[in-house]
Amino acid sequence: MAYQWPIDPQDLFEERSPQMVGLGLPGPDVDAVRGAITDMWPDAPGGWVHEWSVLAERYATQGRHDLAYLAYGWAKFPALADGAKRMALAEQIREYELASPAFPVSFERRVLDVPYRGGTTRVPVHLLGDPGRPVLIASGGVDSWKMDIHPLLVQLVLRGAVRVLAFDHAGTGESAVPMTAAGGIEIVQGLIAAARALGDGRVGHFGFSMGGYFAAHSGLAGLVDGAVVLGGPVQDSFTEDHINGLLFGMADIVGNALGMDHRPTVDEISQEMSDFPLTALLDQDINAPMLVINGADDVHLPAADTLVFTGRRDTTVDLVPGTGHVAASKLPQVIPVMTTWLAQHFGRPCGRSSDESSGAGQSIP
Repeated sequence: MAYQWPIDPQDLFEERSPQMVGLGLPGPDVDAVRGAITDMWPDAPGGWVHEWSVLAERYATQGRHDLAYLAYGWAKFPALADGAKRMALAEQIREYELASPAFPVSFERRVLDVPYRGGTTRVPVHLLGDPGRPVLIASGGVDSWKMDIHPLLVQLVLRGAVRVLAFDHAGTGESAVPMTAAGGIEIVQGLIAAARALGDGRVGHFGFSMGGYFAAHSGLAGLVDGAVVLGGPVQDSFTEDHINGLLFGMADIVGNALGMDHRPTVDEISQEMSDFPLTALLDQDINAPMLVINGADDVHLPAADTLVFTGRRDTTVDLVPGTGHVAASKLPQVIPVMTTWLAQHFGRPCGRSSDESSGAGQSIP
């Protein structure tokens, strides 16, 4: 189930350009696509998916599959609301796999069957990094998924002493089920169990944007050995007042992730997300070590959802000034904070792994 909604694509560029560039696309190319796009939904010249796909095809023709999969990632943004968006996701997967031999870390794609509401659901995952390390399960947001944040995840592998298991949380990307709190958490618990058997037994959880919600739950509940939350909603983001004030189409992006087939009212979204707040866990003291980061100027999340972690045991909080959601414009400064924290909590392996050797000098463009 999915639906389209009225939105000005230029508003999306205004808000997301720092993320587009911060995660690897050349700024001049982003500017050129922005100038070519006049409408959101038509799969035709001037349409969002068309113009991003043209750029992706150009990259692919040049052999730059690493840029092609990122461009297709923006082509399918912000939701799989029609066939053209779904086709862009399929092309993104294809280009990602074509790019994988040049990744500076080892790569394997698997499909795991994990428990879900009395049965199982299939979860495609990407394993990045050498076996034998602690495993960091990782997911993106409601509109930026596992392949979209790949350049960031590579840095966590190269500098953070972990192997990454990347997945799309419920309601996003390749997930086959809608986003719910209970269902999404159950899937995460299944992935945590699988991850413990893939490395040295230790498991961390990294969440980007909405993925940070699930990472925060894992950390607060003590389900993992450490959690990194980058721009994750936890409590005040789910109030009716906050949902009513969401900008840049975020209410409809969330509506699609929730599996709705029509534009929901604020009340409908509030009801669907009534069990999302992590208030009960925030009131307890059973958390694993946690690192919680966001930009101070976030238009999607209240600062309170970051600052609520201040003073917690074994928890580091960083509200970064001068940047917005997920500190997108300051990722080059934020990534070393996260990787240093991961290395301190999960420990560097003895000697240099092949990942570390082959990845010397790698950085977010």
